[in-house]
Amino acid sequence: MNLRTYLSARRGHQADLARSIGAHESDISRWANGSRPVPPVRCIAIERATAGAVTRRDLRPHDWQSIWPDLTPARIEAANA
Repeated sequence: MNLRTYLSARRGHQADLARSIGAHESDISRWANGSRPVPPVRCIAIERATAGAVTRRDLRPHDWQSIWPDLTPARIEAANA
């Protein structure tokens, strides 16, 4: 799920999320509308704060493999073998 969809699901989500990850609401808004990329460290915090509803892959669809290579399917399969 993308961040915009997650935030639109319930009123007040943006303020709650900002508070839970220690970010400004304006940053959350910029990340949700795509005007600024979500910094990698914030991606992890958002994934945790949303209980996995919004993943690092959702937040950085074009470069998540290079930032978190451990999340690539081949690495996951090898770790589970």
